Amino acid sequence: MNQGEFYVYSTDGAIQGMDTIKVEGGRFAYEIPCQEEGTLMLVFPNFSEVPIFVESGGSIDIKADASHLKELQVKGTDANEDMTDVRMQLNKVSPPEERQVAETFIKENPGSIVSTYLVRKYFIQGYQPDYKKALSLINLMLKEQDKNGQLQRLKQQTENLAASAIGNSIPTFSAKDINGQPVSNNTLTNSPFAVIYVWSNWNYESQQMQRDLKNLQRKSAGKLALLGICAEGNQQDCKNTMKRDSIKAPTICDGMMLECNTIKKLGLTAVPDNLVLQNGRIIARSLNPRELQDKLNSLLK
Repeated sequence: MNQGEFYVYSTDGAIQGMDTIKVEGGRFAYEIPCQEEGTLMLVFPNFSEVPIFVESGGSIDIKADASHLKELQVKGTDANEDMTDVRMQLNKVSPPEERQVAETFIKENPGSIVSTYLVRKYFIQGYQPDYKKALSLINLMLKEQDKNGQLQRLKQQTENLAASAIGNSIPTFSAKDINGQPVSNNTLTNSPFAVIYVWSNWNYESQQMQRDLKNLQRKSAGKLALLGICAEGNQQDCKNTMKRDSIKAPTICDGMMLECNTIKKLGLTAVPDNLVLQNGRIIARSLNPRELQDKLNSLLK
């Protein structure tokens, strides 16, 4: 990448919100105040993400070809060099074997911040999460990091995810939408099918997913209910996007981004993310936009 820009956000509070990093002449520099370990996620123009681990006083060098991001190398701290080694191992195995690589690293390095990223990516997020294994690994990590508040919160989040796993009834929740109107789990029970989805202004994929859901709802003859949760720090930005795209579905936006209580209560973890309901029971979750559209087309036939 000679010229361009990408984005950076944090999964654990190392920075607030999202920053833009500009690349000029194939180089960039980014500096933040840092008192303790944290995780930054670099978001590239093709929407792929790469973790970078920061620590107080640390200096990190990143070298990569934008067309071969799986080979990205990060040096300068032990955590980043460990992650580079893990990334090289992952490049050599098939997708079904990736979890074993991640699990082996976590068990051998329960005190590492890299392990927190790996348990989140390979056992909590995605289409086929393994919450039981995730909780087992988190408990192992907490023996080494018993005062790690982020890890404690990840455990609570994973327990919430387990409660909202496929096959379970939607957890009880209540909130107010962007217009101050009450919404709850009961809001979604008057239609045979429903989707709760997470979107934001800084994620194009989630905005396109929202537009696709609006079109599907319009064609569903009342069979599909929608509830949006906007992971935006500015409520007016949320309202502006809804007006631009003619979004009428009730939408929660409390300005807390992914710390939104409803997001956490429902075990949602990312942007975009979603739950698909049939008669109030969860039948699918965390589908990518194409999977979500195919699933709903099948249900609404």
